[in-house]
Amino acid sequence: MLLAQKYRPSTLDTILGQDHLLGRNAPLRKLIEADALPHLFLYGPPGCGKTTLARVIASTLDRPFYEFNATSLKIEQLRTLFRDHAHALQKPLIFIDEVHRLSKNQQEVLLPFMEKDSALLIGASTENPYYAMTAAIRSRSHLFELRTIDRGTMAVFLEEVLEKEGIRIEEEAKRYAVDSSGGDLRALLNILESGAHVASPVSLETLKAIRPHALQAGSSERDSHYDLTSAMIKSIRGSDIDAGIYYLARLIAGGEPPEFIARRLSILASEDIGNANPNALNLAASTLTIVQKIGYPEARIPLAQLVVYLASSPKSNSIYLAINDALSHIEHGHITPVPNSIKTRHPDYLYPHDYGGWVAQDYGVRTTYYQPKGAGFESKLTQWIGAIKGTDAPKNLL
Repeated sequence: MLLAQKYRPSTLDTILGQDHLLGRNAPLRKLIEADALPHLFLYGPPGCGKTTLARVIASTLDRPFYEFNATSLKIEQLRTLFRDHAHALQKPLIFIDEVHRLSKNQQEVLLPFMEKDSALLIGASTENPYYAMTAAIRSRSHLFELRTIDRGTMAVFLEEVLEKEGIRIEEEAKRYAVDSSGGDLRALLNILESGAHVASPVSLETLKAIRPHALQAGSSERDSHYDLTSAMIKSIRGSDIDAGIYYLARLIAGGEPPEFIARRLSILASEDIGNANPNALNLAASTLTIVQKIGYPEARIPLAQLVVYLASSPKSNSIYLAINDALSHIEHGHITPVPNSIKTRHPDYLYPHDYGGWVAQDYGVRTTYYQPKGAGFESKLTQWIGAIKGTDAPKNLL
């Protein structure tokens, strides 16, 4: 039996590295033990235990278990399965791997059965399925993120396997086996098993011959992707091109998905640049589309182009401040009634196009939310609104 199969966890207590979900008082464990699980989607890097967790849940709940992959799943398979279990005493657990690849048509087939609670659906993905699943599917399920297995946990696990299997290995080879596996327990067991078949004791040279380069599963524990992402964003916000490029390279070398990086840069394009350079958001949106299509290694190039462009752009957070201020007012109960004149089809509404593009009328809002800083193209927009309104324009918009 392969080591990866032999050491696959069979209980919640033997699943490693997911204490935030499966610890004694963790929410997911509580739901499993109470047999109160909703439909759920698990996402996280390869080898962190998504499939294993689904199988353990099925075993714990004593449910019939059906495992599919979204890339080969046929709609008729689902219909047949639901039909066969229509009157079963125990609802089946349906596990779909690569769930982000489900088509809209496949999701629509699942929806009524999720609604009727005919089966328990668990999906898994290396990507956040939030961006691929429809709003209807998401509203009927929970999302749980599994984390990369940290180096310390990997090292302890390796020692246990070495002792049980009687495998001899050099210290340098141990470190390389752990470090090169990128938090993937399956990858750790695979390289250990291959190395043991080649030589005893397993040497660093042997492991490097089998796996010349470390697997990329995300930024290292020492420099988490949160810190590196923050460093990249703050460098771009501060218009430091070289620092922005460097931290981008760190994220790429750490295996961060290009879509994740592009999404963060798209947010920055609105939050920190906004209308100081409106084209920044256009380029960010184009980059997100491109990197989703091409992936690494080529995705590094448009990402770098975007970083340089954003760092070089004039900066303004006036849009960010305006919408936050307006939302804060609403959350604190400042609800302004809509004036009658601008309600739907009201006869008192003054159509601006009939007055040369602008006419003074009451829109019901007295608070100044948007306060442009005059950076870059923002100054041009201020000139435009001033020209539109002429001398009657409110001073905060001139």
